[in-house]
Amino acid sequence: MAPSPLALERAAYRRSRARRSTLVAVVSTLVFAAALVLLVTNSPGWPRVRATFFDPATAWESLPAVLAGLWLNVRVLVAAEIGILVLGLLLAVLRTLRGPVFFPVRALAIGYVDLFRGVPLIIALYLIGFGVPGLRLQGVPTDAAVLGTVTLILVYSAYVSEVFRAGIESVHPSQRMAARSLGLTHRQSMRLVILPQAVRRVLPPLLNDFVALQKDVGLISVLGAVDAVRAAQIQQANSFNFTPYVVAALLFVLLAVPTGRIADALSARAARRQGAV
Repeated sequence: MAPSPLALERAAYRRSRARRSTLVAVVSTLVFAAALVLLVTNSPGWPRVRATFFDPATAWESLPAVLAGLWLNVRVLVAAEIGILVLGLLLAVLRTLRGPVFFPVRALAIGYVDLFRGVPLIIALYLIGFGVPGLRLQGVPTDAAVLGTVTLILVYSAYVSEVFRAGIESVHPSQRMAARSLGLTHRQSMRLVILPQAVRRVLPPLLNDFVALQKDVGLISVLGAVDAVRAAQIQQANSFNFTPYVVAALLFVLLAVPTGRIADALSARAARRQGAV
């Protein structure tokens, strides 16, 4: 059935309001950006800052080394994300176990989460990155990138486990009871009914945690790993110019933007679903 004239008029009005809002937003953004650029470029110290932080020749010269270091960050990021998802989900499931017989397991999981959520990441990196090699244990890796990845997994899995646990507890108890009434065991109910719903609900906050992780992978440079940050530091020491740090920062931003947009899209999709319900 064709829409009525009133519906068409309302749709045209909404489109005109949307175009007007977009135009106002674009104009206000351009005006603000122009004012900010004029303020910065007309400041007394701008020539020195430009030569120290925004030198195109130094940026181009340092780009290959910083890119090579960023490849290490990407590999650490992928390995850490996999480990965090596995360990975080395991901790969340352990914390949801019921019955007094599982109290020691729940207590250990709670202690783990409290410990690694409380310790600053930089301190955990120092303790694990320099403490583990000091033990001189046979078969234990001492590579800075490996120990940095392990530390990121240990710390971030404590946060991600709470995200998973919130998703598991958000599933209505009737879902669990319905699964058990069909003859499914607790393990089958969790794997086939509870976890699929929980994971879909927590995807946006999970992606937000991984956006933060994309920045924190740069902290492995404190252990001596030659990643993008350490490569920028080496280039800065050679040229006495801070532009390599700006190059590294821009590369990290480019790495984080797609994940951020995906997280926003999933959050908007979840909001639309809740509104439809």
